[in-house]
Amino acid sequence: MRTAAWTEAWTAGDRAVHIGDVADFNAQFLPQSAESRRQGHHYSCLAAFYSPHPAVLVLPHQVEEAWVRLLERELGWSAVELHSGLAGDGLMAPALAARPALRQRIDTLGLPVRHWGRSSPDDPALAAVRRYEAKDASHVLFARLAPGHPGIRVPAQQSVEPGRRLARLLAARAAEGRTTVLKARHGVGGFGTAVLTPGQIALAGGARALLRRLTDRQILPPGERLLVEEYVDGAGRLRNPTFDGVIAEDGSVHPVGVGLMDVEGTGYRGATVGPGLLPDGLADTVAGFGVAVGRELARAGHRGWYDVDFVTDRSGRPAPTETNLRLTGPAVAFMIKARLDAVRGPGHLVRTLDRLPLGARLGPQALLAHLDRLAGRCAPFGATLLPTIPTAGFEPEPTVGIALAARGPDALDALDALDAAEAVVRSANLALGDPFDALEPRP
Repeated sequence: MRTAAWTEAWTAGDRAVHIGDVADFNAQFLPQSAESRRQGHHYSCLAAFYSPHPAVLVLPHQVEEAWVRLLERELGWSAVELHSGLAGDGLMAPALAARPALRQRIDTLGLPVRHWGRSSPDDPALAAVRRYEAKDASHVLFARLAPGHPGIRVPAQQSVEPGRRLARLLAARAAEGRTTVLKARHGVGGFGTAVLTPGQIALAGGARALLRRLTDRQILPPGERLLVEEYVDGAGRLRNPTFDGVIAEDGSVHPVGVGLMDVEGTGYRGATVGPGLLPDGLADTVAGFGVAVGRELARAGHRGWYDVDFVTDRSGRPAPTETNLRLTGPAVAFMIKARLDAVRGPGHLVRTLDRLPLGARLGPQALLAHLDRLAGRCAPFGATLLPTIPTAGFEPEPTVGIALAARGPDALDALDALDAAEAVVRSANLALGDPFDALEPRP
């Protein structure tokens, strides 16, 4: 089976042990509220896709064995050894420390062990992660590299103490009709970032009132210096490109690819990756800058996965917004694409959708049965449906994560298949709340 060059740098092309330690990584940077722990719990399901072909999957929460067996069938995996329900609080480091037999089992396999990101205090590469996960440090890096990449624009940014000075600055910018991006130094999935328009500030009764509201809603952290960043105005399908890469142990940088993120407000919801998604000029600019960032991260000591996220302005010019020195949501799409390309043939487009609303709460078995029916409805479009986060269906606001994959004569055909399948899934998910939906005949 053909493999991409980056898979050699990531796991030497081998199967791997996947540790679902999203909460461990996030705990270094983010306040661990009950909500953030719960979301980290569910997001740890993405550990199934830390590499194209897992051998062992270790998860903090309990998952259905049937979920993993379904993925084995669809992705052509050999049998995956599953260990789940290990950590009620989501933190895997203490859970593994308390299980010497499991640690010994992992060691005896001699396979690469992959984590969401580096979090061990004993890891010499952790310093680079902690440095460049900070959005002010990544901005300094972007500004230093941008002169060598004429297609890149870097938004202006300044660090401001919380309180009256920040409120006055926001009010002054609003009075000039300027929208502002407000960022914490660290954040994930949209936490720690807010886009403030002049209208929002006026409607809230002023900048100070809006800042209090954002803090009370845990969108921004209290009492920390915040980054005031220029808003890059833009819209459309190409608004949110992303680049992923791997830094090998020898420091060499291996591009994985470019994709388009689905961002709702400031919150990440998923991504689409595959050939032909971005115009060649934009893809080359994003990838060229992403590789340059990777080389600097390698010099700083980082090894492993990283990505660079962008927004585009109205002329289509990309502006880098942050680096992530860890696996990411788009990384999951790249892993699935790599596996499907290897076992079914090249050219797949893959779309991940991490938090699709459900119209009713479903337990794990009922949710998998629902997704199995939906997979049958997606198949006529030429789309494959894979459950990626099947544990959040019984939350007070139930959701499910899925991936959709398709191939076609060209990217537009595959995109049409993904769009049609996504529409069916969204509609059927919401229809779970319709008491008459059960009466409709199933195809």
